[in-house]
Amino acid sequence: MKKNAIFRISVIFSLLLAGSYQTYAQVENPKPIINASLTGTVVDAVSKEPLQGVTVQIEAVTHQVKTDSKGVFQFVTGQKLPFSLIVSIVGYQTRRIIVDQSPTVIELTPRLEALDQVVVTARRRKEQLQDVPIPVSIIRGAALEDAGAFNVNRLKELVPTVQLYSSNARNTTLNIRGLGSTYGLTNDGIDPGVGFYLDGVYIARPAATWLDFIDIDQIEVLRGPQGTLFGKNTTAGAFNITSRLPQFTPEANVEVSYGNQGFIQAKTSISGPLAKNLAARASFSGTQRDGNLFNVHTNRKINDINNLGFRGQLLFTPTENIKLVLSGDVSSQKPDGYGWAVAGVVKTQRADYRQFDAIIKDLGYELPYKSAFERKIDLDTQSKADNKLGGVALNADIKIGEGTLTSTSAWRKWTWVPLNDRDYLGLPVYTVSAGNSVHNQWSQEFRYSGKISEKVSGVVGLFGLWQDLGTDPVHTEETGSAFWRFQKSSTSALWETPGLFDNFGIKTVYGIKSTSLAAYTQIDWEVTSKLHILPGLRYNYDKKKANYDRQTYGGLQTSDPALLALKNGVYTNQTFDINADADNFSGQLSAKYRFNPKINAYATYSISYKPIGINVGGLPTANGAVLLDLAEVKPEAVRHKELGVKTNPTRNSILNLSVYQTDIKDYQTQVQTPEPGVNRGYLANAEKVRVKGVELDGNINIGHFLRLNGALAYTDAKYVKFTNAPVPLEEVGGPQAFKDISGGVLPGVSKWSWSLGGEVNQSGKLIGINGSYFLGADLFHRSKFSSSSSPSQYLNIDAYTLLNARLGFRGSNGVSVFVWSRNLTNKDYYEQLLAAPGSYGQYAGVVADPRTYGVTLRYNWKQGN
Repeated sequence: MKKNAIFRISVIFSLLLAGSYQTYAQVENPKPIINASLTGTVVDAVSKEPLQGVTVQIEAVTHQVKTDSKGVFQFVTGQKLPFSLIVSIVGYQTRRIIVDQSPTVIELTPRLEALDQVVVTARRRKEQLQDVPIPVSIIRGAALEDAGAFNVNRLKELVPTVQLYSSNARNTTLNIRGLGSTYGLTNDGIDPGVGFYLDGVYIARPAATWLDFIDIDQIEVLRGPQGTLFGKNTTAGAFNITSRLPQFTPEANVEVSYGNQGFIQAKTSISGPLAKNLAARASFSGTQRDGNLFNVHTNRKINDINNLGFRGQLLFTPTENIKLVLSGDVSSQKPDGYGWAVAGVVKTQRADYRQFDAIIKDLGYELPYKSAFERKIDLDTQSKADNKLGGVALNADIKIGEGTLTSTSAWRKWTWVPLNDRDYLGLPVYTVSAGNSVHNQWSQEFRYSGKISEKVSGVVGLFGLWQDLGTDPVHTEETGSAFWRFQKSSTSALWETPGLFDNFGIKTVYGIKSTSLAAYTQIDWEVTSKLHILPGLRYNYDKKKANYDRQTYGGLQTSDPALLALKNGVYTNQTFDINADADNFSGQLSAKYRFNPKINAYATYSISYKPIGINVGGLPTANGAVLLDLAEVKPEAVRHKELGVKTNPTRNSILNLSVYQTDIKDYQTQVQTPEPGVNRGYLANAEKVRVKGVELDGNINIGHFLRLNGALAYTDAKYVKFTNAPVPLEEVGGPQAFKDISGGVLPGVSKWSWSLGGEVNQSGKLIGINGSYFLGADLFHRSKFSSSSSPSQYLNIDAYTLLNARLGFRGSNGVSVFVWSRNLTNKDYYEQLLAAPGSYGQYAGVVADPRTYGVTLRYNWKQGN
C-alpha cells in the first residue's frame, strides 16, 4: 500500500471516529429539578489563575457543568446543600470535596505536584510499585506516546537494562540484563528467555513482539526470573504490557504526526457503552516513513516503515464480580525490505587470494561507498520483510472469596515472508535467502490470586502452551555466478568450471511442534507487619517434536567426483527427526522487610530452566559428515541471586537499588561458522555463563513544574567456560576452527548504560485555551559492546549517547500539540554488526536512524471532561 493511501485511510478513519463521538457527546444532560443553587470558581492551586473547561459534577448524579473563561461555574439543581462535588480536568488531580455554601473557591493541583504511586500487576494483583519485591521499570502509555515508542524497538532507550537488536523483525534479540534470546540471527528451534505478555497472553516468537503499540496503558519490565508468577517459564525477565480497557464513559483519542523522511502516523481510539453491561473499544494505527538507505543497484530507497494495526475489545460485566474481555488484534508490516551496508573488512588467516579485497578485485567489483554511514547500499537481490501477526484472546476475571480467578484463552498467528541479500554486495554471490515461516500458538492459563488467610496471600496457576512452527512452504538459500570466486579454496582450475555454482542451493522443510505445561505458585506470608516471606514453586513439562529435511538443487549437473566434492563443500543434504521431552522443578525464595514507611528491602534466590533447543538453521560438517549430534541443544539451568532496596526519600521522590548475579549452566548461544550451509549460524551450549550487575533508578518531582527520572545499570556478562567455540572472524582459516573463549564477554552487553530524562511544565494559555507548556528531554548512553558470539577485536560497537527532545502545549480541553526530535545530535552509530556468510572478511552494519523530527497533534476527549 502506498504512502498516500495509508495517510488517507488513517486520517479519514480518525476523523470519522472522532466525529461520531463528538456527536455522541452533544447528547443533552437531563434537566435538573430546581431546588438549590451553587456558584463557585476553580483556580490553579499554584498560580491561582482561573481554569476554563473544568468539569464540576455532583457525586452520584448525572448533572454536571463546566467553568467559563473566568473559571466560574453555577449549579441549579434538585439537590440540597451540602453535597459532594467531583471536580476534574485534564492535567490536574481530580478532587472530591464537600461544599455547604455558595459561592466557593476550589483549587486544583497539577498532576506533577505529587508523585503518583504507580500501580502494577507484576505479581498478578494490583499493588503499588514500591511494595513489590521485584525490580520493575514502568513506562506509562502517555510516556510511550510522547517518546514516539510505537513498538518494542524504542524501549531500549527508556530502560537501560533492556537490550534489543534487530536486523529485521524475524532476527530480533530481546534481552534483559544481557540474557534471554540468542544474539544475531534467529534460530526457530529455541525458546526466548524473556517473557512477552500482552494483556496476560504470552507471545512466543521474537518477531511477533514487533506488534505496534496500539492504545497501551502501561508496560512493566520485570527483571530477573519470573517463573512462579507468569505462565511461561521466563529465566531473564518479562515484559507485561497492559492495553487500555473499554470504558462505560464515552471517550475518543485522535493523534496525527508528520515528520521528516516522509514520516506520517495516525492513531485513533474510541470507547463507550454498547449496552448496560457491555462496553467496546476500537483502536487503529497507521505508520509510514521513507527508507533511510539508498540502494544504488536499484536506484531506490529501502528500510522504510509501512505499518497498519488494529485492536478491538469488548468488555462484559454481567455482575460486579465477573469481568469478561474479548480482544482481537492484527498488525501488518510491509517495509520495502531491509538492507545492510559493508561496515568493514577483516583480514582473515586464509591465503592472500582468499581475502575479500583480492576476491572482489578479481571480479572487477568495487564498493560504491566508503562508509556505511553514507547510508548507501549495493544489493542485487530484492529485499522483502513482510511481517504479519495477530490473535484473539478471551480473559475472564471472577471474584471468588478474597481473591480473583482468572482464565486467559488465546490463539495467535505469525507469518513471515522475507527475501535478503546476505552477501551485502552488488554481486551474485548469495542470490536468494528466504526463510519463509508460519507459526500458530494456542495458550490457556488458569490463575487464582488473593488472600488465603489473615496473614497469607498468593497466586497459584496452571499454564499450557502449544506451538506449531514451520517453513511456509520452504526455506531457500541459493548461490549465483560469482560465488565460485568466494568459495575457491585452492588453485585448482576446477573452481572456474562454467556454471558450477550457478543457482546452486538448498530447499529446507521443517516443522516443530512443541508443548509446554506448567503448574506454579507463590505465597506471600506476612510473618510480622514488617517481614514477609515469599516462597515460590514451579513444575515444567516441555516436549518438542521436530522433523528437518534439507535437499540440494541446481548448479552444474555432473557425475564428476571432483566437481561433486566442490559442491558438497558448500551445501549438503541433511535430514533428522527429534522427539524429546523433559520435566523439572524450579522455584524461588524471597524475603521482604519494610524498615519504615520509606524503606523496603528484599532478597531473592531462584532456580529456573530454559527448554531444550533444536537446530533448524543447518548443521556444520566435519570431514564431509554432518554433525547430527548438534541437532539437539541441552536446556539451560539458571541460578539467580538478588538483593534490592526500594526507598521514598521524600514524598515526591523514589530511589531504588538492586544487586544481582545470575549463573547459567549449558547456556544456549548462537554461533557462526565459515560454512556457507550454516549461514544463519547454529545453536550451541556454552558450559557456564555468569552475569552480575548493579542497577540504580529513581525519579523526583519538584513542585508542579519539574520532573526528573534516571536509571543506571552496570552489567558484567562473560563466558565463565566455553571451551569449544568457533573462532572469531579474524582467525578464520587458521590452524584451528574452534577455540577456548572462556573469560570472554557475552555479545550485545554494555558494561555501562544509563538514561536521564526530565520535563519542565509551566501553566499558560494558547489561543485562549488553558493548559501548560512543556519542554522535555531524554538522554540515553551505552558503553562499548561486542557484536560477535566469539569475541572479536573488530566486531565491537563503540559507545554512543542519544538525545531525544520534545516541546509543546497540553490543553486542559484535551488538545495537545508538540514538536519532537529523536537523535537530535544526528549521532552516527551501529546497532549491530554482522559477519557475512562464509566468513570471507566483510561484515555489515545495522545503521541506526539519523536525526528525525516532526510535529504531533493530539486530541483526548471524554464525556464529562
